[in-house]
Amino acid sequence: MNLTIEPLLETHYPAVRRIYEEGLATGIATFETQSIDWKAWDEKYLPTCRLVALLDGEVVGWAALTPYSKREVYRGVGEVAVYLGEKFRGRGIAKTLLGHLVEASEQAGFWTLQAVIFAKNYASIKLHESAGFRIVGVRERIAALGGVWHDNVLMERRS
Repeated sequence: MNLTIEPLLETHYPAVRRIYEEGLATGIATFETQSIDWKAWDEKYLPTCRLVALLDGEVVGWAALTPYSKREVYRGVGEVAVYLGEKFRGRGIAKTLLGHLVEASEQAGFWTLQAVIFAKNYASIKLHESAGFRIVGVRERIAALGGVWHDNVLMERRS
């Protein structure tokens, strides 16, 4: 297995979008219901700390940060997004990818990373715990997806 972590570029976006859509299909990755085009994605995610995991040259996962807030006092707080292609889960790739994202975020001056995870997404909660995130709360019945109410676990990692 030849795994590399590299900056996410626009040329990676078709694979990134496909992987995101696989996450959508699980019903426990996001409250979004459809993927977006590159322009919208590029505007949503911070220009720094965008990574892809390449396995033998194939994009198999991605990670990026969104701003917690537009207020200047929160410039060092980012929300984590980590997605891995369905057939590549359970191999430690997401752990490596998230580790690189944490490192990149610290180099970019972030002091807090947060993750908002569906309570039923046990694998993601465990992944984030392995990267030093801790549970700081649960937002009960925060939103409904397909008519089903879900709780979100709020996790945080302080540098």
